[in-house]
Amino acid sequence: MAKKTKKRVIVSGVAHIHSTHQNTIVSFADEQGNVFAWSSSGAIGYKGTKKKTPYAAGLAAAAAAEEAKKFGLKEVDVKLKGIGPGKDAARKQIEVSGIIIKGIEDVTPIPHNGTRPPKKILKRRKA
Repeated sequence: MAKKTKKRVIVSGVAHIHSTHQNTIVSFADEQGNVFAWSSSGAIGYKGTKKKTPYAAGLAAAAAAEEAKKFGLKEVDVKLKGIGPGKDAARKQIEVSGIIIKGIEDVTPIPHNGTRPPKKILKRRKA
């Protein structure tokens, strides 16, 4: 007989919203970074070009928020990453679902110098 696992109660956590041009992934983690609820535009049934819409991102955030509420989540810090169109829609949907947002932070990686440019090739002229 399998052991019965005790349900964790997580009151405060972090909501990560990763928004790309193709998809939006919303995940909820505790203070230590252990993910306990997640959803994405593709996971809720949208495929192809419909995945990238803000509407699909909002539905993904709502699905993840409802799953997170089962763990007793009340308040979150939101971390936004990426440049996709569903970033704000997902954040607003978390707020509408009844979870209190303590703070919002943009953690999109920005290159400060970038990679080295390619070597210049000298073209010889025929004389």
